[in-house]
Amino acid sequence: MKKKTQNAFRFTNIVLENWRNYAHVETALTRRVFLVGPNASGKSNFLDAFRFLRDIVSVGGGFQAAIQQTSRNGISKIRCLAARANSDVSIKACFGLEEEPALWEYEISFNQDSSRKPVLKKERVMHRGEEILKRPDSRDRKDPARLTQTYLEQVYANEQFREVADFFRSIQYLHIVPQLIREPDRSVGRNDDPFGGNFLEHIAGKPEKTRNSMLRRILTALRTAVPQLKELELWRDNRGIPHLRGNYEHWRPQGAWQTEEQFSDGTLRLMGLLWSLQEGTGPLLLEEPELSLHPDVVRYIPQMFARLQRRTGRQILISTHSSDLLKDKGIGLDEVLLLKPKKEGTSIQPASQIKDAVTLLEEGQSLDEIVIPHTRPADVEQLMLFGESHA
Repeated sequence: MKKKTQNAFRFTNIVLENWRNYAHVETALTRRVFLVGPNASGKSNFLDAFRFLRDIVSVGGGFQAAIQQTSRNGISKIRCLAARANSDVSIKACFGLEEEPALWEYEISFNQDSSRKPVLKKERVMHRGEEILKRPDSRDRKDPARLTQTYLEQVYANEQFREVADFFRSIQYLHIVPQLIREPDRSVGRNDDPFGGNFLEHIAGKPEKTRNSMLRRILTALRTAVPQLKELELWRDNRGIPHLRGNYEHWRPQGAWQTEEQFSDGTLRLMGLLWSLQEGTGPLLLEEPELSLHPDVVRYIPQMFARLQRRTGRQILISTHSSDLLKDKGIGLDEVLLLKPKKEGTSIQPASQIKDAVTLLEEGQSLDEIVIPHTRPADVEQLMLFGESHA
């Protein structure tokens, strides 16, 4: 019998109520998801729902910390502007295995009390269709202060559904900012920074054998995009600060060594992407991996994801504006979610539901030709009038 490992778990469905851009959305999720939509349609905020679930159970985190995190800054900033009578914010997520897609379901609803402190309105856990937790319970009603914490984040309380907490904790988010990696004091005050502030310190903390093996695989892949790169290693300066150092083929016999300070933005972002693909087993959240990369490199990113998933089964959710990325013929209509801003909040439409999408594919149009036009801002031509006199 095949062993059911956690790295085969994936999110299969999510429902958002009053979360950021979304008054109400529900969508199925495949093992590889591409989020496309106009600027400010809510791609980052969609991914943030998964980050929120991770933050509840992360070390040093918890429900209160997740709400007050700088990028969220309280319930009033999280709540959808289109929220009406029911202003509770809610996330309901299902995850499981290919043969049992709704193995677990976790639901959390919350609001704030009269002193603006976040409080739970509902916490519910289902396992194989059976309800094993429903809050508020009798103890919560006797002591409302209990509703400032989830059972999910409490080890003594989540024994029956610790598998949910472990899965949420395995979620990884990455959006490398090359300028942060280049800062001399990049890691000060940062821990597990998804923007790369402590990326090199994180690499340095890996066992040497593991680290070198991962860097060799990155070098092999990088040579396709940067053919003159011949060596890649972790190097410490005289202060002990770790750096990534590459040896570039050069007119000099020994080549020329450069550190991350001289690497291009695209090279650093690609290094971060290749590292993250090798690390972890849980869902990987990526924002616009195409940034700073050559279009010919971008076109191969979906194939990189596909090879990883064949080996590990790891789920990947990607936001993108790139038509080059969507040119890959291996991307299915069910893998693309189109975000459409409306007055009452953003909606989500699988690309398979775009009118005539299947017919257009059969007639030879590529996926990017079908989807990207739907992300085009209305009246975008007005931008060319910027700077004209309106006397």
